[in-house]
Amino acid sequence: MLVSIEGKGPLFQRVYDALRGAILRGDLAQGARLPSSRGLASDLGLSRTTVLLAYEQLHAEGYVTGRVGSGTYVATELPDMALRSAEVESGKPCVVADVRVSQYAQRLATMAVVPEDQAPRVRYDFRYGTPALDDQLIEIWRRMLTRTMRKASLRSLLYGPPEGSESLRQAVAAYLIRSRAVRCRPEQVIIVNGSQQALDLTARVLVDPGDRVLIEDPCYLGTRKVFAAAGANLVAAAVDDEGLDAAQLPPEADDARLACVAPSHQFPSGATMALGRRLSLLGWAEERGAFIFEDDYDSEYRYEGRPIESMQGLDQTGRVIYAGTFSKVVFPALRVGYVVLPESLIEPFVAAKWLSDRHTPTLEQDTLAAFIREGHFERHLRRARTRNAARRAALLDALDRFFGDRIEIQGANAGMHMVVWLHDTTAPQLERLITRARAAGVGISSVAPYYQQPPSSAGLLLGYANLTETEIDAGIACLAAIPTDA
Repeated sequence: MLVSIEGKGPLFQRVYDALRGAILRGDLAQGARLPSSRGLASDLGLSRTTVLLAYEQLHAEGYVTGRVGSGTYVATELPDMALRSAEVESGKPCVVADVRVSQYAQRLATMAVVPEDQAPRVRYDFRYGTPALDDQLIEIWRRMLTRTMRKASLRSLLYGPPEGSESLRQAVAAYLIRSRAVRCRPEQVIIVNGSQQALDLTARVLVDPGDRVLIEDPCYLGTRKVFAAAGANLVAAAVDDEGLDAAQLPPEADDARLACVAPSHQFPSGATMALGRRLSLLGWAEERGAFIFEDDYDSEYRYEGRPIESMQGLDQTGRVIYAGTFSKVVFPALRVGYVVLPESLIEPFVAAKWLSDRHTPTLEQDTLAAFIREGHFERHLRRARTRNAARRAALLDALDRFFGDRIEIQGANAGMHMVVWLHDTTAPQLERLITRARAAGVGISSVAPYYQQPPSSAGLLLGYANLTETEIDAGIACLAAIPTDA
């Protein structure tokens, strides 16, 4: 019997793969006798030991059976998984009819839940949300992670508490008290896998299908989709230059269970909610027994005016769920965030976190706690603010030189992005501009998807943190030279 054993890997594995493939394709029928190990070894020019190892593997997995004094035969009943593999290998799709999925899965099927960072990179990529990574940060983190691993005890490598390590919760609480005027104790801090998990846990704990949830318009897509997937009825409230106005909410918001806002730096508009409106929204929540989810995703980056204190610091009745993340200020792959909870919500949140994933990875938590405690985090923030401020200034200067009064800029005083409204561009022209820009090596995106109702003007969401000043200038020059006409 001649079979192909070309390819890579140990010889016995190649013989096994060849025989298994012949069985699955039907070349060796069920009940067929295989050549003797000596005969096949002779045919293939291999040692008998190599063939015996392949036969033993096939026997162990149920593809063949042995009969004393008779030889080796293809099994008459192949494993179910083998039969399914045979269909795949023969090119026949494996179709299971009448699959019933949950209503949650059905709701997910109606929305495009696609990673926002998967588009191919281009030379001048103005996508939002990618922080700059410097060699100094990476080297410090590598050294501290190694130190954490060396000091790790056997106990520290077992399961940890679902609410997070005590050392990190203490470090986060101390940092938030001094930098964001958050009023909390470490016991109120729950460590999560980024602010997206904070949103997901909030939906699980507070929202039943059919409940109303108030969201800003425009808003972060992850907020809108997580509550839509939970079956909530979303009530959108427009945002102006002073943020959401509780006095102008639509009537449907009267019985909302939850309001989701980003008061310090609204996404994507960049608006800062005025103090009076913050107090008004807190009063609205207290009157209705509702909660407020405060998304403080990048408040560390502010370039004009005094730092804005958190809404949570104004809360006197335990109505604010405060969430933040280290993804935008350390690096996205860290996937560590935090949520500060009113006392009444600690127990259900911890239970939901345990059921979701037991706990956030412990080594990363311990490393981050030391990173904050030893001052590296705030030194890194100062470097990042200085770097981002220079890149922001470069983008504003380039937009002024190449576009002038053809544009209006919104939300440039904080964060890592700004919105640019194009006065002389229509929505269809904007789509052509985005396509042509990518072909020219410039990555830009429309702000329209963040709105419940598409805006009448054409707007771009431009991130700048991950581009140098030279790249920013060259990218905007290239963008300005691209025609938008048909």
